[in-house]
Amino acid sequence: MVGDDIARLVYLVLLLSVIGGYFLMSNKKQLGKTAQQAAIWALIFLGAIAVAGLWGDVRRAAQPQAALITGDGIEVPVADDGHFYLNAEVNGSNVLFVVDTGASDIVLSERDARRVGFDPDTLNYFGTAMTANGQVATAPVRLETLKLGERIDEQVPAVVNSGELDTSLLGMSYLSRYELVLTRGRLILKR
Repeated sequence: MVGDDIARLVYLVLLLSVIGGYFLMSNKKQLGKTAQQAAIWALIFLGAIAVAGLWGDVRRAAQPQAALITGDGIEVPVADDGHFYLNAEVNGSNVLFVVDTGASDIVLSERDARRVGFDPDTLNYFGTAMTANGQVATAPVRLETLKLGERIDEQVPAVVNSGELDTSLLGMSYLSRYELVLTRGRLILKR
């Protein structure tokens, strides 16, 4: 915390103490009921803080900001968490990808692999990849089709990750087909 944050916190604690003290003094006779109402208001306040803190995640999950197809290519806006997300059609199913220039391959989560027609339980996990969470086993697969914007690529190599992966990754093996231009708050993929 920096100095301004500490000052704000002290101010809010003092303000809460004054308001709380006033209500306690004015309702001495009904102290139990006052405590119950204070607890209800505290829960409402904490719920509002939780909603405000998670709003960016909720908004992105409910309705991710869509990439725009322009004459310059595909424009991908930066998300609240600083990442670039793209919806692509894989084998006829929509898959949400994180654009990951640090990933070598297209990496499907087991959940997304199932959605696009692979059974992760029957795949051969003989490859390995180093991730932020350590080494994980990977299974090579071939995507029949990958449609990004108006472009359709066929027989695209990818891997299925056996580890914990929330969102599939669009790595450099595919991104190298595009020219990547990073501008303020946008990633543009040109082909």
